Amino acid sequence: MPIAVGDPAPAVTLDLQDGRSINLSDFRSERSVVLFFYPKDNTPVCTAEACSFRDAYSDISGFDAEVIGISSDSSASHQKFAEKHNLPFPLASDPDGTLRRAFGVPRTLGLFPGRTTYVIDKSGVVRLVFSAALSADKHVAEAKRTLATLTKE
Repeated sequence: MPIAVGDPAPAVTLDLQDGRSINLSDFRSERSVVLFFYPKDNTPVCTAEACSFRDAYSDISGFDAEVIGISSDSSASHQKFAEKHNLPFPLASDPDGTLRRAFGVPRTLGLFPGRTTYVIDKSGVVRLVFSAALSADKHVAEAKRTLATLTKE
């Protein structure tokens, strides 16, 4: 079943481009998390989305949140992608789709890995699920809107 707003975030481990592994639960009580699942490094819409999160990173950090991008690409691919585009946030590899399945990320047209953004609050509760295959910049806007709402609560 797909994760919905109000559900607890799955307890997953993220393998990052720098070789580290972190648990999503490590952020509980510390920071909110913006997870964005995207299909592939170095494709036009995915690059635009990652760069949109890069450009909004200081705003998102100001909401006491961390951004993490996830695709099926290898850590080596993520490392090159992050360096090429000066991404200040980590990228996690999901080569076998374990993370996508844990969150229930839908496929686009039933064929391609989906593009979905989640905002998880400091309690580990999902506060946003936003899917839009071709609207990279809307993912950032929706994440910031949700984080701003959390700040007011």
